[in-house]
Amino acid sequence: MISVKKKYSIEQFINCESLLGVSISPDDEKILVGSDRSGVYNTYAVARTGSDVEQLTHSADNWMIPVGYFPDGRKFLYRSDQGGNEITHLYMQTEDGESIDLTPGKEEKAEFHRWSRNEKNFFYESNKRDARYMDLYEMDIDTMEPTLLFKNEDGYYVSAISHDKKTIALHKPRTSNDSDMFIYTEDGVKHLSDHVGDVQYQPVAFNLDSTHLYYLTDEDHEFLYVKRLCLSTGNREVVAKENWDILTARFSPHHKYLYYYVNNDGKIEVKVIESETGEYVEIADFPEGQISGLSISKSERYMAFLVNRSTAPANLYVYDFEAKQLSCLTDTLNPEIDESDLVDARVVHYPSFDGLEIPAIYYEPHLEEGEKAPALIWVHGGPGGQSTVDFSPMIQYLVNHGYAVLAVNNRGSSGYGKTFFKAADLKHGEIDLADCIEGKKFLIGTGRIDENRIGIIGGSYGGYMTLAALAFQPDSFEVGVNIFGVSNWERTLKSIPPWWEAMRELLYKKIGDPYTQTDYIRSISPLFHAEKINKPLIVLQGANDPRVLQVESDDIVEKVKENGVPVEYIIFEDEGHGFTKRENQIKGYRAIREFLDKYL
Repeated sequence: MISVKKKYSIEQFINCESLLGVSISPDDEKILVGSDRSGVYNTYAVARTGSDVEQLTHSADNWMIPVGYFPDGRKFLYRSDQGGNEITHLYMQTEDGESIDLTPGKEEKAEFHRWSRNEKNFFYESNKRDARYMDLYEMDIDTMEPTLLFKNEDGYYVSAISHDKKTIALHKPRTSNDSDMFIYTEDGVKHLSDHVGDVQYQPVAFNLDSTHLYYLTDEDHEFLYVKRLCLSTGNREVVAKENWDILTARFSPHHKYLYYYVNNDGKIEVKVIESETGEYVEIADFPEGQISGLSISKSERYMAFLVNRSTAPANLYVYDFEAKQLSCLTDTLNPEIDESDLVDARVVHYPSFDGLEIPAIYYEPHLEEGEKAPALIWVHGGPGGQSTVDFSPMIQYLVNHGYAVLAVNNRGSSGYGKTFFKAADLKHGEIDLADCIEGKKFLIGTGRIDENRIGIIGGSYGGYMTLAALAFQPDSFEVGVNIFGVSNWERTLKSIPPWWEAMRELLYKKIGDPYTQTDYIRSISPLFHAEKINKPLIVLQGANDPRVLQVESDDIVEKVKENGVPVEYIIFEDEGHGFTKRENQIKGYRAIREFLDKYL
């Protein structure tokens, strides 16, 4: 027998604080961070000592996430959209609290890139000239007048800008598994990655004197690693290589440090190298958990970052390189929740139908001896996403109330090598679904799960997989939870947002071409097979979702209702592709649990 654990409400889980977007002030004294403590993400300034927190933006509707301070340390940049429409603008907030939209075009989507070395400008990307492509601009911070630096007419992604501003590194995917890199100079665009077969090339940074380009590649390796190219000689050498994907690499402001993220079997780690010596920086008592949002100060003395673990949301940490001291500045877990009542995520692997090993993240509720729990197969977004061991209020809420959750990283997921990643191309809703169904065997094999009470749940691509399971394998799961999932790939692939133009062909090669492969696309679209759905279904949708339009959910709900099957449908009028407002999360997640309690 185990001790009885306390049950918590959805309000208690959602009232944990969520943090993102970290940036250190020029004088090292403050750290900008985005927090949803007000109910919507706003920008806050946290004293480096942790002694004071000041709310700087006060939105009640749209998230306002910090980009960083201006060089004077008084003004700052933040980004925001409208109701989740993903048309992000860049704003400057003055020391008087006035907010100025620096990219005011109604349909203009803008993304910050970085500050110039002379600190008189910053670089950003915008699609105001052509809604399909992101051009590169330089903004003069005295006049706030932009200058076009690179007109993007061929679907490139701007990856890095040399410090002398003479060279721009570009990235262009051919497919999800194959890409090229280029540089743009006054002489035009030059191709840097001639190759045969599927190889990834992704520029990440130039060195300080603009002589070398650092990039990620998986040439001759299963995983992405860091190399550098001498632009004058063409010589290339390995900088960092792991037995897992390196996700990105960045330099500190004056290039004293190079740091990179490693995706280690569902957990994100960070490694820091001293550029001059090539030695790794050892940080004593480095916290266990997922690392994100790392920022190194202008002085290069301090490093701020976020760490979360499966039983606690992200907290803000600061490391002092000189004093070799680590400090935690926040405590974001709701004080009403005892962390020992929650469940640690466990990384597991199980064989699929063809023997391929499938990784997954497993949460098993606290059970008394002999007790068997209902369970859910959780499917991540994407395609090509990944479930990791970070904190999920929704998962912990469900587990706390007795549901086991197996978050499956089916073939086609990222993080497990290029062969695994492309194994589901043009087989979605089929071979990847089979991996999810095989997860039931793992659950049943624990001896702790009721084999007659297993459902499936997912958001975005995971929502599609939920619908696919109910339509194509109607006897596999007892219920389905679809959170803004695709029901009709033909329509979704034809209506992707204009700023995804550079990804259009990539998606067609991964999922299928809606113009030339119509029969196939319809064969994997649950809407055209909805008459087979005979299990209870709940659907959640944001009305402003630009990726999965509301009509995707409207149509599948209408079709399934015709089957006489229990269907519940919740629409959030002020949300997009993901629910960012606490009140909406509470309403939606409570409805999911009530649905599961009723039907599972």
